[in-house]
Amino acid sequence: MVRYAGILLLIGAALLVPRHLSGQGDLQSLLGTPILEAGQTLKDLQQFIETRLPPLPKAVSAQAWEEEVARLRAEMFDKVVFRGAAAAWREAQCKVEWLDTLSGGDGYRLKQVRFEAVPGLWIPALLYEPLDLKGKVPATLNVMGHDRGGKDVAYQQIRCINLARRGMLALNVEWYFFGQLSAPQYNHGSMNQLDLCGTSGLAPFYLALKRGLDLLLSHPHADPKRVAVSGLSGGGWQTIYISSLDTRVTLTNPVAGYSSFRTRIRHHKDLGDSEQTPCDMATVADYDHLTAMMAPRATLLTYNAKDNCCFEAGYALPPLIEGAVPFFKLFDRARALRGHINHDPGTHNYEKDNREAFYKMIGDFFFPEDKAFRAAEISCDKEIKNKQELLVPLPQGNASINSLALELSKDLPRQAGPPENPAALAAWTKDYRAKLSKIVHYKKYGVKAELVRKDAFDGVEAHSWRLRLDSDWTIPVVDLNPGGKKPVVIRLHDKGRAALATEKNGGALPGKRVVAIDPLLLGETKVGTRDYLWALTVGTVGERPLGIQAGQVAAVARWLKERGLGPIGVRGDGPRSSVIALVAAALEPDAIASAELHGSMNSLKEIIQQNRIVADMPELFCFGLLESFDLNHIADLTATGSVRFEGPAAK
Repeated sequence: MVRYAGILLLIGAALLVPRHLSGQGDLQSLLGTPILEAGQTLKDLQQFIETRLPPLPKAVSAQAWEEEVARLRAEMFDKVVFRGAAAAWREAQCKVEWLDTLSGGDGYRLKQVRFEAVPGLWIPALLYEPLDLKGKVPATLNVMGHDRGGKDVAYQQIRCINLARRGMLALNVEWYFFGQLSAPQYNHGSMNQLDLCGTSGLAPFYLALKRGLDLLLSHPHADPKRVAVSGLSGGGWQTIYISSLDTRVTLTNPVAGYSSFRTRIRHHKDLGDSEQTPCDMATVADYDHLTAMMAPRATLLTYNAKDNCCFEAGYALPPLIEGAVPFFKLFDRARALRGHINHDPGTHNYEKDNREAFYKMIGDFFFPEDKAFRAAEISCDKEIKNKQELLVPLPQGNASINSLALELSKDLPRQAGPPENPAALAAWTKDYRAKLSKIVHYKKYGVKAELVRKDAFDGVEAHSWRLRLDSDWTIPVVDLNPGGKKPVVIRLHDKGRAALATEKNGGALPGKRVVAIDPLLLGETKVGTRDYLWALTVGTVGERPLGIQAGQVAAVARWLKERGLGPIGVRGDGPRSSVIALVAAALEPDAIASAELHGSMNSLKEIIQQNRIVADMPELFCFGLLESFDLNHIADLTATGSVRFEGPAAK
């Protein structure tokens, strides 16, 4: 039992602070003491995600699988890659501009080229072209991963040189946020700004790959029957994505590039960034599907035995091979699916051993009759060029991921304000509340409460509760009760409930009861240092973190009301908590009588204007939210239609 000498009620918060404490340490200890069992939120997330992942179908016949693959590709394009404005980008006529030709080494030259992935967004690239071209030759798209050097890195140049010296066309393309595009406006976490606008953030990534293939295959000597793609890490992700969805690719070699979502939720270092975990992808397909979709085309999956980044061979590779083998067997092409494990150096790499595995695959499938073809790497160290030599000029004012989002957001949201006529207002409110509920994938949770701990001081009772919400979530709640029937305020804070104890608001506002909670990914329910990756994974299985969090807040409000408490208000502190509180109040007006936001943004457009990334505030990039609502429109749906906004947004 904890004893306190006095109480100071904070303005607006009504938190009970002992007067004799200068640092509020005891109250902070009370609010910060864990309520949940260790690892509870992680366990909840794993179960929530795993039960929603699509299983691989049974391999029945080649025809049945071809029909299923056609359906999967169509749905991936319609439901994941080309939503919103991306459908128009897909059909746009994009430009290609050839620039200078550079001398290479023995038997090849380099051509500078730039191409538009989306109108106005140019990608720099280099074509390694053999000097003496005759007839049709294999063409390879060489994509970069998360390497600051971009297309200039030595291992990428060596691979392209070796391919060109074997008589092949090798296109080396830059990737967003790396090399020449290494600026904040190309940050991969910015792609979710497009999601917020109702347009697929994945589209610029996919279109850069598609346009690269278009460019490569437009070469008069490119053989459309011998087209390969390969890359390391994020380049491996790009490789499987374009290869599985674009049938022009006839040989693929992703290197340490991916594992299935089912594998990732058990091996957390595999959790992928925004482009690797796009919104709603896993409602259609997982990465084991993408691997199986390669059948019967040549597929080499390269992994590293001691990978110090992600996707270790021991756990990442076997499920992919085992899942895909039956589908390759349907076409009598089991030999076309291969795995390669690198042991020297065995870390995250695309060094000589991995490159030679790729050359061997090329020889086996693109040059099967050429007895002179060798997989051994051709030494070319003296032919490596520096960054300045490989610089491809880009147009002034090149578009970016952020600028695409800024342009889309100009005319958003697309909705009229509430009508003045009472009857029309009631209908409008009902319709738009249903629309908001659909966008955030809102769910009403039942509550099972477990009292974990009791504390008391100077007539104030502090009850710590563990609330189980249906079979999905467990959240912590601390109820600070000064006694008697008092108005109740549910508090949530971006830094977690413990942060409420350190507030320095002056004055006193007695007579309220505070219920401090930590909804998903805030405070005690955070999962590690990169929990935004879990938010992305929740989004890829078709759910929305914002809807879950708002549903949790509303469930607490209903639970309190059912206990005879009220009226009940909700207050969010910080840009994240403010929006969560606002959405909960808008969707649950019968339980939540009022909403108060501190440190809130004034508009969702600030996310784009400030180029905020998904790691900053993962739930606020809810797909299509800004397309239909800004914060003032959501406020119109609350019980009173009026929300108190106070203070600048926290940075």
